[in-house]
Amino acid sequence: MSIPFLPKIDNEWFKGRILLVMLFVLTVFALLAVRLFYLQILKGEHYRALSANNTLRQQRIESLRGLIYDRNGHLLVDNRPSFELRIIPNDAKPLEQTADRLSQFIDMTAEEIKATVRKNQGAYGYASVLLKGDISRELMAVLLSRSHELPGITIATSARRNYIYDPSAAHLIGYLGEVSRDELKNGLYPHKRGGDMVGRAGVEQTFEDQLSGIPGRKIVQVNAVGQVVRVLGKESAEAGHNLYLTIDFALQQQAEDLLEGKTGSIVAVDPNNGEILAMASRPVFQQEDFVRGMNNKQWQALVNDPKRPLHNKAIQAEYPPASTYKIITAMAALEEGVMDEQTTVYCPGGMRFGNRTYRCWKRQGHGSMDINEAIAQSCDVFFYQAGKQLGVDRIAEYAKASGLGQKTGIPLAHEAKGLVPTSEWKQRKIGIPWQAGENLSIAIGQGYNLATPLQMAMLTAAVANGGNLYKPRIMRRVESVQGRIEEKMQTGKPAPLPASQETLEIIRKGLYDVVHHRKGTAYWYVRSKEVDISGKTGTAQVISRRAGQEEADQGDQYLPHAWFVGYAPSDRPEIAVCVFIEHGEHGSSGAGPLAKEMVLSYLTSQDDPEAEDSAPNPDSE
Repeated sequence: MSIPFLPKIDNEWFKGRILLVMLFVLTVFALLAVRLFYLQILKGEHYRALSANNTLRQQRIESLRGLIYDRNGHLLVDNRPSFELRIIPNDAKPLEQTADRLSQFIDMTAEEIKATVRKNQGAYGYASVLLKGDISRELMAVLLSRSHELPGITIATSARRNYIYDPSAAHLIGYLGEVSRDELKNGLYPHKRGGDMVGRAGVEQTFEDQLSGIPGRKIVQVNAVGQVVRVLGKESAEAGHNLYLTIDFALQQQAEDLLEGKTGSIVAVDPNNGEILAMASRPVFQQEDFVRGMNNKQWQALVNDPKRPLHNKAIQAEYPPASTYKIITAMAALEEGVMDEQTTVYCPGGMRFGNRTYRCWKRQGHGSMDINEAIAQSCDVFFYQAGKQLGVDRIAEYAKASGLGQKTGIPLAHEAKGLVPTSEWKQRKIGIPWQAGENLSIAIGQGYNLATPLQMAMLTAAVANGGNLYKPRIMRRVESVQGRIEEKMQTGKPAPLPASQETLEIIRKGLYDVVHHRKGTAYWYVRSKEVDISGKTGTAQVISRRAGQEEADQGDQYLPHAWFVGYAPSDRPEIAVCVFIEHGEHGSSGAGPLAKEMVLSYLTSQDDPEAEDSAPNPDSE
């Protein structure tokens, strides 16, 4: 029976509709197949790498920095364990929330944390960024216990520099500082990353390549919050090499103790090869401050300190060498034939030249002086006469040939050259011709003359050893961690002093009498029954004394600087020493006793260092 009100179904129309639906479905499947082909076949490698990056990470294995020893194998610098707080930006999302939570536990605001991440984050978002170094074990425990609240926060174990006798030899050894972003960008340190430390001064800087090892790596699998599940592979780190310095730790400690409370420098050198046995400078800085890190206020206080504790006064400070320069003047006078052993000059206490009287340090005068007596008693008038006859340019030739006015070549940064003036230099620099009266001042180490303590130590060592001017050495050898010698420093060929053996013998005799002749300027302060010491005192005027006013009335800042250069034993030198004390007043009393203690410390056991038959001489230089 038909139902009259239902329309008759058109089979052809229905078939057409079904066909359209099927065609649509097939098109969708075709598109899906094409997309799958694109994702799995054409872009499969790319997305597999992305997937792996979400679960596999490359983590750095820190390399240990090389150790530093003294010449006798005494350990001076090693490494101590340290913990770093780091953040992995891509694991720390949302960063704002993680930063807010983390700021509750450390002394950084959320904004500071985010700024640090933005500043140091590289293109690879899974590389960790250092937030704080050398955190305490207590803070580490707290952060680890809250790790579920702090996604992306990791604790890395690293090694921090440990200066065992900080601040002993601080200027020589140096310190570390954080590598800058520009240095990383320029590829100056290819194995470093943000937050790593590199040498910034001293041996740490000069031998950065030897001390700094090569980091290793490991491949780890992590979970969704970046926590390590397992280690899949490992490439070990390569430790840095160990350094053996030329310094003697016991002697270095003696130098540090002698300078306590003073401003100045002590340098001790082996005259037979140029090895530095001790190098101390005061005031000094704490190396640990650089390890921990300083804020801007602390740094500014350090660099603006008028006593300049960051400066190594042994190589960077330049002073008038005063009467120690008479070694040069004597050398020039003897070699140029201006004077000989028989030449005598009468010293009445001063010398009239032009419209001025140039005084001798001894007001009553020395009387008749030959060159040996003039060196021993440091007679200014004798050397005024020598300077008058030589002239500045001839003196300068001998000074430059003796290593003054130029860098010694010690492998430390920022060494000063000092100054050896000439008539041409003054005309060029100041625009005023050289005056004849200036020859007198130059001859006794005043005027424009400038020298560093290291330069004077090397000159003294050369006189002591018979005329061989060595380049100073601070490194004996470089060893691998296995004890294999990687590099052994050789003694370079010395330059000869511009003096004959006869001239040097005359000078050495004078230097011996400085200490051993009863009228010698160092007789009462440096002479020792235990060992023969030779040397020369120097007193560098800071400011001209006003007429009728004693130095004591002008304040300590106007007191003269004190020099002493010497060597021992006198006949077979094993050590040469230069002591410089700012405002030490007299070379004999202000610097001489310190040099004596250095010599005795190195050459004897000092069983009874007080057993000396000595008394102060009010007339010493």
